[in-house]
Amino acid sequence: MRELFLKNRIDWILFLLTFPLLAAGLATMNSFTGESNFFSHQLLWIGVSFVAFFCFALFDVRFLRRTDVLVGIFLFFCGLLVILFLLGKVSHGAQSWFSFGGFSFQPSDLTKLVVILMLAKYFSRRHVEIKHWKHLFVSGLYALIPFLLVFFQPDFGSAIIIFMIWFGMTLVSGISRKHLFIVTMAGLVVFAGLWLFVFKPYQKARIMTFLNPISDIQGAGYNVYQSTIAVGSGQLLGKGLGYGTQSRLQFLPEYQTDFIFAAFAEEWGFIGILILFVIFICLLWRILYNALYGATNFETLFGLGVAIYLTSHIMINIGMNIGVAPVTGITLPFVSYGGSHLLTEFIALGILSSMRSYKRTMHRDDMHKEFVGV
Repeated sequence: MRELFLKNRIDWILFLLTFPLLAAGLATMNSFTGESNFFSHQLLWIGVSFVAFFCFALFDVRFLRRTDVLVGIFLFFCGLLVILFLLGKVSHGAQSWFSFGGFSFQPSDLTKLVVILMLAKYFSRRHVEIKHWKHLFVSGLYALIPFLLVFFQPDFGSAIIIFMIWFGMTLVSGISRKHLFIVTMAGLVVFAGLWLFVFKPYQKARIMTFLNPISDIQGAGYNVYQSTIAVGSGQLLGKGLGYGTQSRLQFLPEYQTDFIFAAFAEEWGFIGILILFVIFICLLWRILYNALYGATNFETLFGLGVAIYLTSHIMINIGMNIGVAPVTGITLPFVSYGGSHLLTEFIALGILSSMRSYKRTMHRDDMHKEFVGV
């Protein structure tokens, strides 16, 4: 009986798919740690994240459908982001961390999950009238508040992820594409006006360097330049575990967090990257599979939101590692060093796993009709 309960409550495929990703990160950290303790700290965070996963997976999370609960959680995390401006620790120029001795916590990571929950709740209750203008702006307000609080830390990477979560979830919720297109074009027109008539030359230079950091190799583009060298030098089979010269000789900074993909690619080469991509695709497929059979639109939208959240992290992190995206401090899910993002990712998977225990068995066409409200 107990085995049946665990089988129904826990999506073991989803859980086990994280293992090779965790192993890839640990192996890369262990290759270049030297006197540091990234490897041991990451093991500790993995243990804490596993506990969080099972706690949420074995708990009935249907209470998250309640508006009062979600609003309370949303206000709590917005409050934490405000308190950061007073008590937060400054790291790499951003006041994004609470520090308690040797322990640090970044609230913006869990805030991304809260935004997914809020948007899933909002869109799930309005799927019949979702094409109305007001829903685009109300949903945007739910994302705008944490977006601004994170943006002014300044943590541009997390702010971009919050925007992409909102944008992606509006697309899958059924909101009018025409309305979304008009709002997007209006934003571009405003930016163009600022660029032509407001921004000073030095501000334009900063923006261009942010968008194309490799254009300033001696300055802001140094990290990206070294990262692209590391990725390219891995060639087909890589240099071997522990033989990545870019990281070992400390040409590649932040190899355990922002640029861990480059460090991994240098050691494992194109074949290793290909295997990593396949695992990520399988993980995202499993998340979408669970979303497809969500008990209500809330569960379906939450699963889609988690997929958008992880995909955004993967695309931006790999993009900045190969020089096609700005350097924003975005981690590679389950691979990069860090406890806050790892804990958030496993809590998200734990909630998905719990939702699986009361999933529906509905024909896909019927589910689509309910989802889009036709």
